[in-house]
Amino acid sequence: MKDKHPQTTGALFQAVQLARVFADSKTFPDCVARESSAVIEQHFRETLDAFVRAHFDLPRDPPSSVLAPAMTLAEHIDRLWTVLTRPPSATSAANDTLIGLPHDYVVPGGRFREIFYWDSYFTSVGLITSGRLDLVVSMIRNFASLIDRFGFVPNGNRAYFLGRSQPPTFGLMLELLEQEAGFEAIRPFLASLEAEHKFWMSREPATYDGFPIADRRTVLLGPDLVLNRYWDDHDGPREESFAEDVELVEHAAEDRRCELFRNLRAGAESGWDFSSRWLAAGQGLESIRTTELIPIDLNCLLYRMEVQLGRWLAMEGETRAEAYAEAAARRKAALNSLCWSDGDGWWFDYDWKAGRRRESWTLAGSFPLHAGVVEGGQADAMAATIERRFLQPGGVVTTLTPSSEQWDWPNGWAPLQWMVVSGLLDHGHERLAGEIAERFLALAERVYQRTGKLMEKYDVCDMSLDAGGGEYPVQDGFGWTNGVVRAFVERFRGGVA
Repeated sequence: MKDKHPQTTGALFQAVQLARVFADSKTFPDCVARESSAVIEQHFRETLDAFVRAHFDLPRDPPSSVLAPAMTLAEHIDRLWTVLTRPPSATSAANDTLIGLPHDYVVPGGRFREIFYWDSYFTSVGLITSGRLDLVVSMIRNFASLIDRFGFVPNGNRAYFLGRSQPPTFGLMLELLEQEAGFEAIRPFLASLEAEHKFWMSREPATYDGFPIADRRTVLLGPDLVLNRYWDDHDGPREESFAEDVELVEHAAEDRRCELFRNLRAGAESGWDFSSRWLAAGQGLESIRTTELIPIDLNCLLYRMEVQLGRWLAMEGETRAEAYAEAAARRKAALNSLCWSDGDGWWFDYDWKAGRRRESWTLAGSFPLHAGVVEGGQADAMAATIERRFLQPGGVVTTLTPSSEQWDWPNGWAPLQWMVVSGLLDHGHERLAGEIAERFLALAERVYQRTGKLMEKYDVCDMSLDAGGGEYPVQDGFGWTNGVVRAFVERFRGGVA
């Protein structure tokens, strides 16, 4: 377990968060202390609001909009990269939760003032389209640096994110770089990718005795079968959503509180924070059970990583390449056995405690298309399911379950549009891929014309609305939307929008 940052522990932190001095619980852990902890503690009895504002510099957000007369959507995005780029900082300040990075990096925007791991892949897709391969290389170097320091890529470069990662997309970023600059460009980062794989697969030795054995991010499901789940090394309230988490578990039994906190944190590692996907059927966030599920998207990303390592290490003449290829084959067979429903033409998360597939319809089930897990007629069946069930006026909807959670109906998210569209293109379904991309572009352009902004997420079911749900207001900026929209404009409109 990683040590927590002193700024995000203790009575002062709890008092500020539970008193809701700031409307957004992420603001305080992002503040920079002006004085030492000892001096600050001496003034603790001052009025809480005045105390915080006297001793911390509140994080500042530069304006995200660079709208100019007659500026096209593509031009707007190309200019946004500069607005969202942050300079390097090789070391972290003792009075700041921000973890220093040695190279330039791109933040999502809005309240997100640091890198976010899986966001950065989708941002990179757009950066390459905009001719900014230099920034993609810088972010890859930053992730390699984080892996060297911590053994993994944290959720973001904040000290309070050191208990968890996010969907592992470092290998996908290396694929982008290989496509642009060849194998020699990615060779220096293969050791980092192997270290990341080791992080996800790390577990204490165990012998399978007929029942699943879970340990950290792994679940042993057979004598030689390990699949993965989301996890967090910590089991307390999230620092960036402290008040929300404490209030949620307030009425839970004492012996269940750490379990609830852990599942909330694991849900944050998934990137889908939050969704009915993680909840008991028909129940609210208090029923969250992320760690009890084998997520289809996570395991597809790890399958892709194992295929990548098998291919790239074989090119280096490394004998361990075969072990990665064999691991990928085992994972693919297991996912087909546990997560694929032939009658539904779709993939579902697997409940390893109950020993059965979940019944939640989500776009996480599209990841096998992008990862190359599909075989036979599965791609055609999935395309039919996407068009029949998920396609909406503004693109594809995240789940088929309406709720107040932001990763549910009626919202659509740019990263999921990308995974679906690119997966369909890989398997010859160009018409449907183009239809989804054009619908999402039309929605993004409509909101842009009205507001001058690109949003974190959109209501893809009602084109007259924006989006809602979740723990914080809809953000504008926004890294992965910029990236996906820019790539769609290039691919489907010849760069003109």
